[in-house]
Amino acid sequence: MRDQAERLREKVQQTAAHGGRQTRLITVTSGKGGVGKSNVTLNFALGLVETGQKVVVFDVDLGLANLDVLMGISARYHLLDILYKDVTLWEIMEKGPQGLEFIAGGSGFTQFLQLDEQKIGKLLDQLSLLQGYADTVLLDTGAGISKESMQFILCSDEVFLVTTPEPTAITDAYAVIKMIHSRNPHTQIKLIINRSSSPREAKHTADKLTMVAKKFLGMDVQTLGFVDDDPAVSLAVKQQRPFLMAYPHSQAAKSIRSLVRAHLGGAVAGQTETGGLRSFLSKIRDMIR
Repeated sequence: MRDQAERLREKVQQTAAHGGRQTRLITVTSGKGGVGKSNVTLNFALGLVETGQKVVVFDVDLGLANLDVLMGISARYHLLDILYKDVTLWEIMEKGPQGLEFIAGGSGFTQFLQLDEQKIGKLLDQLSLLQGYADTVLLDTGAGISKESMQFILCSDEVFLVTTPEPTAITDAYAVIKMIHSRNPHTQIKLIINRSSSPREAKHTADKLTMVAKKFLGMDVQTLGFVDDDPAVSLAVKQQRPFLMAYPHSQAAKSIRSLVRAHLGGAVAGQTETGGLRSFLSKIRDMIR
């Protein structure tokens, strides 16, 4: 096993090599639990890795943090250990499959917004090390409209909103859109329809949400795409393996790769230029002052 000093040197070298790179920050949320948000986040991250991107996933789902379970990984450290165990960002990052890296927020992360300015500043200084190190940082937030989740969403330029075609999920997703609009109408929201039985059902669900958001809020909500309702997903969960790896030729895996292509295609076309990680951390700092 490589010693810790060697791992830290590697991180520093990688960051220096890509210092000019803009690190994209995407917050993933949902209106309610049980819609497969974390599974979509994890497999989307791996889909980005397949394209050659360096990706870090940050699990800040305070109530149902389960990204580590989906990967079959037991996290040694959590974010607040930076404060209480005197470890660095590089030390708390876990290695996931295919080179994906992962940071656990931990149940104690509910204390984040209650920390004093100095402690939050130390955490943000550590998180800023990801700027230039990763191409994309994905924040997997809690479902619904908790105070913590909403703060992350409002500081993000780009939000993926995961829902299913179920009426209750659609209603809760619209409630999230309304809340975001009332606080920051300039936030880019992109819908991902999970567990769709057909492209037609997915389109109907997305059209319903985008139409209502436009009619009653005057807000343009985009649709990134959909993920098929596929038995391979539940099989992979039981195996504690991402379905993109366990069943790479499944319909769900093909759907994820389509989402990744749509996402990267939008970036190339200049449709989703954002402030990225640097902007996110700056907004968090302003929020706590």
